[in-house]
Amino acid sequence: MLLPLTHGKTELVEVVRITDPVRHLGSQDLAGDTVAIWEGDEARQALSLISGLPGSEPYRCFLPGWGIRAHGSTSRLFEIAFCFRCHGARVRGPGLPAGQQTQTFDAESPDARELLHRFRSCLPD
Repeated sequence: MLLPLTHGKTELVEVVRITDPVRHLGSQDLAGDTVAIWEGDEARQALSLISGLPGSEPYRCFLPGWGIRAHGSTSRLFEIAFCFRCHGARVRGPGLPAGQQTQTFDAESPDARELLHRFRSCLPD
């Protein structure tokens, strides 16, 4: 998956559990509950997993359950909503080319499975 050029400035990543996936069909921002903050190596590992996600055939539902907000030292850099059902991702951020705003990923790939495992491990038991 292509990450915005600003991903190298990421200092922390908010993990967001999306509570109303239908809202994202026309939304311009990521809405949900922050369930974890990843910093340092944990943030870099997550971005590495995301950038390693292979492409896939698109499906149509786009009902995301998870997302991230990447932050630099002074502001939010970008955010991504993930739908592991339809293999779709919506990337939002300043200066992001239109061709990078909607992407697909193979939700069955090892990197995607690991990312989903990390997301789920943020929820309380």
